[in-house]
Amino acid sequence: MMTPMARTSIRLIGLLTGSLLAVAASAQRSEPEAAALRFPVRHTEVCRGPVAPETARCHSHVIVDSSDNIQAFATPAGYGPADLRSAYKVTGTGSASSTIAIVDAFGYPNAEANLAVYRTQFGLPPCTTANGCFTKVNQSGVAGSYPRFNLGWSQETALDLDMASAICPGCKILLVEATSNSSANLAAAVTTAGAMGAHVISNSYGGSESGSSKYESAYHIAGVAVTASSGDSGYGVQFPASSPHVTAVGGTSLVTASNARGWSETAWSGAGSGCSAIYGKPHWQHDPLCAKRMEADVSAVADPNTGVAVYAQRTAATSAWLVFGGTSVAAPLIAGMYGVKDTAVTYGRDPYQHVSSLFDVTSGSNGSCGGTYLCTAVVGYDGPTGLGTPNGDNAF
Repeated sequence: MMTPMARTSIRLIGLLTGSLLAVAASAQRSEPEAAALRFPVRHTEVCRGPVAPETARCHSHVIVDSSDNIQAFATPAGYGPADLRSAYKVTGTGSASSTIAIVDAFGYPNAEANLAVYRTQFGLPPCTTANGCFTKVNQSGVAGSYPRFNLGWSQETALDLDMASAICPGCKILLVEATSNSSANLAAAVTTAGAMGAHVISNSYGGSESGSSKYESAYHIAGVAVTASSGDSGYGVQFPASSPHVTAVGGTSLVTASNARGWSETAWSGAGSGCSAIYGKPHWQHDPLCAKRMEADVSAVADPNTGVAVYAQRTAATSAWLVFGGTSVAAPLIAGMYGVKDTAVTYGRDPYQHVSSLFDVTSGSNGSCGGTYLCTAVVGYDGPTGLGTPNGDNAF
């Protein structure tokens, strides 16, 4: 069953498509205008919770119709690549020297085919096995013997692939499919991604910190950026976002605005945040109310009200244009920023050294914490949105 909050009617707003940015140096194609959603819509978790100890669930939400069926659209609805690149002032397209790894659970047989539909629709260059851009392996690094199909996790994977493509269309993509959503298997998949040369590894899932310490070392990869979504249930800590060796990514509501930027953001009420009970504070964090690791570090669009267009499985047998939200949008989006920048990284430190290259988000809340920055967006650092959202790629 959906929670009352998830069942509440909401309206997708601010989805007017801007003018096309040149997202591929070899292509100057007009991006089709996304369908504007002008009616009340609802959303639900893609991966239902709660989950068993030492397992994780994905952090994406999908728009559903009045009968709670996944809403399919004949043409893309929600933000497309040009919108996202405009909002976050992305001018680079990345190159094949940078590989973005996507780690998710279970199998997704149509990953490459559905990704091709998204990239073709929006004029992005092909990313295929044949041209060497796309690679899919299991958690052992083998191109074959893939895990069993899971609809929810396949939708999560589609979202991750499309968001990484939107921000870094020139990057190579490595999809690593964990055998299951157990913390052990997901950690094994992250280790494989690092061993196969990924520059950045995107993780759009989370679970309880309890029992997580035995898996944390998998996310500790020197020289590799590891992004992790902060959650989709509001104020509260989740792992792996609480690891001091990842860039924890919170969420915002993103709308067009009559200002110099052309966009405005507030903290999304569903984004996770909080103070770790287990992990020590990295030396680049200096917020005063949390003695241990505080999440998030940065943020990006996540509110299903202002969701993104994704081509994904609607059922096991059919694919369609869907609209997604959740910090599962934000984590691969930030991974794309690291891919575009493609320079040496030191865990999640880089944004803290380039705060002026982020848009500060100063309003909104994801829960009750006495009005403190732990769950309330304020000037400067706060839990729901971290240091802010990308203003170009310099912070990454």
